[in-house]
Amino acid sequence: MDTTTQPIRDAGLGLRRSFLSQIVAEPPPDVSFYEIAPENWITLGGKLGKQFRALTERFTFICHGLSLSLGSTDALDEAFIHDIKAFMQQHQIKLYSEHLSYCSKDGHLYDLMPIPFTQEAVTHVAARIRRVQDILEQKIALENVSYYAAPGQEMAEIDFFNAVVEDADCAVLIDINNIYVNSINHGYDAEAFLKAIPATRIAYAHIAGHYLEAEDFLVDTHGAEVVDPVWKLLGKAYELYGVFPTLLERDFNIPAMDELIREVNIIKTMQSAWRQHHAQQSA
Repeated sequence: MDTTTQPIRDAGLGLRRSFLSQIVAEPPPDVSFYEIAPENWITLGGKLGKQFRALTERFTFICHGLSLSLGSTDALDEAFIHDIKAFMQQHQIKLYSEHLSYCSKDGHLYDLMPIPFTQEAVTHVAARIRRVQDILEQKIALENVSYYAAPGQEMAEIDFFNAVVEDADCAVLIDINNIYVNSINHGYDAEAFLKAIPATRIAYAHIAGHYLEAEDFLVDTHGAEVVDPVWKLLGKAYELYGVFPTLLERDFNIPAMDELIREVNIIKTMQSAWRQHHAQQSA
């Protein structure tokens, strides 16, 4: 895939307030871009607001939303979408992503709930995504999510995901850990899922850790280091589609910065290895 026109490149890190001051004081050179949830930063003021602005003036940022609730039957919060647009313009942020899920029904549910895999849901969600894109005046990237039940399922997860993406004409955020977690929990082939992703729509990827509840039940926590099968799945994705920007997520049990950067550097090493191999093959 051609990444020359993408607003981001290489390896990124999800920015959390707990290490904001550390990043401001000593920005790690191996992080090429940062991702933030706009809901957590859009109203930030005072010292933290100034520190954040100082970073967005120096480094590349992207937004990963938590609360658009694309699958909900509640009305879209268009005022909030306009706030996001202004926030992105203020901080020169050129990419926005969201989850293929919902988190509201007559109020916020504070969790990412699975959308029924039905044609009716495809039509409903895709229309909402198109409206978001119309307001933002740009395509958004849609993330495949982890889920633990599939009520009313009429089609496979990958078929549902691809149908929404095609109907909405949006980009794709591949979450490698979510593919692996779902493949264990729901008994499908992770590589087959990966091979069915529309490659030309890939904007970037997430990689993260999870919790082992049982051998056949994983919980997507973003609270642990990335495990070897997930790294291998990322390698397979690069093998299939070439290198694309990839971001490390860590939401709690956040370790020392050295440990976060160690995992960011694994991403960079894998990307470099693919580029060297590709150059040798092309020579």
